[in-house]
Amino acid sequence: MYKERKGKHFIKNPFYEGGLKAMRAFISKNKRYPKQALEEKIEGTVFIKYTINYKGKVIEAKVVKSLGYGCDEEAQRVIRLMKFEAPKNRGIKVKFFKNIQIHFRLPKEKEKTAPPVQSQTSLSYTITPSKKEENPSKPKKGGGYSIQIKY
Repeated sequence: MYKERKGKHFIKNPFYEGGLKAMRAFISKNKRYPKQALEEKIEGTVFIKYTINYKGKVIEAKVVKSLGYGCDEEAQRVIRLMKFEAPKNRGIKVKFFKNIQIHFRLPKEKEKTAPPVQSQTSLSYTITPSKKEENPSKPKKGGGYSIQIKY
């Protein structure tokens, strides 16, 4: 007689739908670099501890390691937007605590190059028959034209 095995963990953790890669994509899509941090050219990482309720909603986000210049508030805002899939835990309403790091890196500036100089290039061509037909009543197979292109 085979006895069904129960899961390893008594309580199942909530997860972000699509996994870690999807969560990173969501954060990078919704994160806006704060104007004050951009003016001061501030880069760094904000460490946040957040709480997920039994419905999968982020109910609290607390900054553990601050960066300042508006980055902390922006990181908290983005974390509060996230929605997790919370499995049923035997009828128990459980809060989950998780940590995350939000990285703020200055956007790379594109090299400023001078606009391309527009030159006055003209294209002209002439079509000349390569050989004169000896007998006009007999059509020749294939064309016999040459094209010259002058810049």
